[in-house]
This record gives sequence, C-alpha cells and structure tokens, in this order.
Amino acid sequence: MTHDGRLVRYAAPGRINLIGEHTDYNLGFALPIALPERTVVTYAAGDTDALTVHSDRETDEVTIPLDTAPGDTTGWAAYVAGVVWAIRDAGYPTGGGRMAITSDVEMGSGLSSSAALECAVLGAIALTAGVDIDRVEQARIAQRAENEYVGAPTGLLDQLAALFGEPQRALLIDFRDVTVRPVVFDPDASGMALLVINSRAPHHHAGGEYAARRTSCERAAAALQVSSLREVQDCGRSVVEAVPDATDARRARHILTDNQRVHDFVAALGERDFGAAGRILTASHASMRDDFAITTEHIDLIADTAARAGALGARMTGGGFGGCVIALVPAAKEQAVSDAVRKAVSDAGYPRPAITRTHAGPGAGAVKNIHPSG
Repeated sequence: MTHDGRLVRYAAPGRINLIGEHTDYNLGFALPIALPERTVVTYAAGDTDALTVHSDRETDEVTIPLDTAPGDTTGWAAYVAGVVWAIRDAGYPTGGGRMAITSDVEMGSGLSSSAALECAVLGAIALTAGVDIDRVEQARIAQRAENEYVGAPTGLLDQLAALFGEPQRALLIDFRDVTVRPVVFDPDASGMALLVINSRAPHHHAGGEYAARRTSCERAAAALQVSSLREVQDCGRSVVEAVPDATDARRARHILTDNQRVHDFVAALGERDFGAAGRILTASHASMRDDFAITTEHIDLIADTAARAGALGARMTGGGFGGCVIALVPAAKEQAVSDAVRKAVSDAGYPRPAITRTHAGPGAGAVKNIHPSG
C-alpha cells in the first residue's frame, strides 16, 4: 500500500526540556520545547513482509520482519523495529519496503534522538497506510516501543514534545491527565537567548541509574500509600518526611518541588519575568544535583560557570549523567557566557562543549513535495 504511489517523507524533532525532570513517569508536570533539529524518514512502501532500513549514521542496512518481536532486533534499528511491533500490536496496518533515515538531532546528548526517530517512523508508516492516529495515542505507541522493545523505561515526555511541538511555544504537559497546553515561549522577542550547551559527555544513564531513580520514586509513593507521587503534590514538601528511607525521601522531594517549579516557570513566562525564570532553572539544577543525584561534576561546572558569567539561570536538561545544560541568557551576554564556559571546561580538562542558541520549533509532520527521486 503506497501513499498515492509516491515516497512518503516524515519528520520529527528532538526536544529540550525547560523544566520538570523525571516528573513524567511520576505523573507530574513538565515544560519541553521541540527543537529545530529533526529526524527525517523517507519511506518507499513495497509488497514485502519486511522493512529494510538504513541510517545516514550507520554503514549497514538492517532488515526487520513485520512480525518482529522484542529481542529480535538490537542496536539503533531496535527503535524502528519497536515501532513496527507496537503499531501492529495496536491493531494498525503496516507494510514492508525500504526506509532511509537522516537526522541532525545529535545522539547521546539528551536531545531525545530516540523519540525523534520513533515518531518519524510511526508517522511515515501511518501516513503510508492512510490511517489517522491521535497524537496522544501515537506517543503511547512510541513509548511502548521504547519501553517494551528497546527496554528503556522512559516516560511520555519525549514523544509528546516531538508530536505537539509548536514554534515560539513551550508545552505544559500534565502526565496524569496526558494533556498538552501550549505556552508562549519566545525569549528572543525580549532580548533573551536560550543556549544549549552540549557537554559532549555521553548521556548514557550510567549503570541503570535512570531505572534506579524510577524505582526509588515508586518506593517513596508506596511508603506514602499512594499510587504515584502526584497524589501528594498538594501536601507540601514536608510530606516526604513520612518516607522512611532517606534517599527515597530526597528523590521524592525533587519530584514534588520540580513539579511546583514547572508552574512557577510558566507564571514567570506569562509575566515575561526572565529573571525569575532563570532563578527557577538554577533551583531545579540544585535539586537534581542534591536530591535526585543525576548531575556530574562536569555538568555542574557548566551550569555554575554560565550563571556566574551572566546567565539568568542554568540547569542540566534530560535524564542525567551527561548530556546538555540549558542557560537563559540576556542576548548581550551570550558571547561572554559562551566564552566563560568554554574556558572553564577546557581548564578542567573536559571536551570542548558545543554551544548553540536555540528556539522552539514545530512538531512532527509530513514533509511535502517528495517525488520518487527523493
């Protein structure tokens, strides 16, 4: 089954989470933006019982049977195979053929290259099959691919950000209700810059630490006799004193306080109070460092240096243990902050960071005007 006999090309973006870290699987709140960088899937459907995929980042093609099951395909192609498996399991048609993948979403840096790939593959398959899948359901299918096929216990944040992204908008996500509300986020219009500082430290959730944090949060909720930490969100941070394990209590405190910081950040944006917004970012970083223990000395150095050099605030973004720092900086101080971070990082013997100014971009969608020549 082909889409009007033409190639289908579908794109999905990476994301940066402005505030609200590890809150998604705790049914809390977060505020990501979709990035301008995108993963593009070009799909030529064919009358075969397998999908052959190639990535511009890999040398070998991988052939994925349409009846693939978890464990059959590993490595980068597992994300593609997982979508094939999850979308079929959800009852939607899939076909074989060839799929070419290109991307400028950097891998391993916490910009969610995996969700960009999943959502682009899913969109291409659905468009080719002529089926319309609700975006929240798409997010759940992509999440299931990552959780159950790839084996990464991630929440819905990355997929929802990729699917719902809008230019000049952040996305206020409530993970209990699975609702997404656009919030104006256009710092450039107020003389501000959002810098993404890629530490070049691999973002690999060292030693299963991401899963360990999730388990710790679940233990804290169980100790409080609730099904998720969201249920005690309005009880005040002192509620964590009832958690007998001190480490689990600190993990829970981060979740509860970061949920509140999401709302405080949205309120600051509504008033264009970027000074307050910056202070909230810095407070979130301190909570990730002290209560959730997911930062590193390298990441802390970047965030602290940016703040000392003139950023209004800075925090690590993503699951932790490497990846990127975001900094909210007056545009006039962008160069000074960038130079200070590069010097401090170099002096400490770490790799030279990549520093880019970014903005909120569009979400996933079909790329128009594609012909058989590609």
